[in-house]
Amino acid sequence: MPASLATRPLGRTGHASSLLAFGAAALWPLDQTDADAAVEDALARGVNHFDVAPSYGDAELRLGPSVERHRERMFLACKTRERRAVGAREELARSLERLRTDRLDLYQCHALSSRVELEQVLGPRGAIAAFEEARDAGRVRFLGITGHHCGVLREALERYPFDSVMFPLNPLQAADPDPALDYRPLLETAERRGVGAIGIKAIARGPWADGVWREYSTWYEPHTDPATIRERVRYALSHPIATTVLPSDVRLWPVIFDAAEHFETLPRPERDALVEAERGRDPLYVVSMQPARQAFGPARAGSGA
Repeated sequence: MPASLATRPLGRTGHASSLLAFGAAALWPLDQTDADAAVEDALARGVNHFDVAPSYGDAELRLGPSVERHRERMFLACKTRERRAVGAREELARSLERLRTDRLDLYQCHALSSRVELEQVLGPRGAIAAFEEARDAGRVRFLGITGHHCGVLREALERYPFDSVMFPLNPLQAADPDPALDYRPLLETAERRGVGAIGIKAIARGPWADGVWREYSTWYEPHTDPATIRERVRYALSHPIATTVLPSDVRLWPVIFDAAEHFETLPRPERDALVEAERGRDPLYVVSMQPARQAFGPARAGSGA
């Protein structure tokens, strides 16, 4: 029997999340039998935080049967890319139906990428109105925000009392010179405001090179060496985050589980050395970061700006 994962407080929510969150995007390519088995294994290991989104193909449908069986054991988090209230309201109803439940623990504004989108979400008839309506009706407990544009996310936390924030946290991200991508000021803001911090992409090695065979269903190229994976998991969990989300390929999970089940803080000098080793590497985010660069920092040379 595997060791049960430790838990950490998810900000001010009162919930304690397992060190690893179930990344249901990994269910997309699986059949129902394999999807059910992945959930059962995760629950046995102490995973209690489950993350899914309608943009992850049929992941909601694959997760639904397990939600129906184990709802009380799951802190269930879902997302929407809709920026207007009417769209968010409709997508929430569809997600609840597909997930076979009448409520979510956390509903998140997904992949916020610019100030323009932030204004849409928080403005008149924006998605936040549907979020608050769902919370008042008991269909949602907490409200969150996710993305890769840490400058925009930080402003979002300053402007609205979100309960959680999800963002990339890995040495490659820390080495990126673009201030729009620096997660450290965002993490400081989240800590100060009691916002639960959720890491993603802990084992990202870099963007997939053009024309290469993509062996894994992760959108980025992952690290696959077991020692490196363990090191990257330790790096992520050595920050004041509640949890980091498992990547979207279950074949990568066993080593990650082992690292989290036997987690020990990575000393600061070792963390700094990992970041320094990534200096000058190709960043994960380039073209899609253009709106955030214009708002929060200078464009990177060669980015097409």
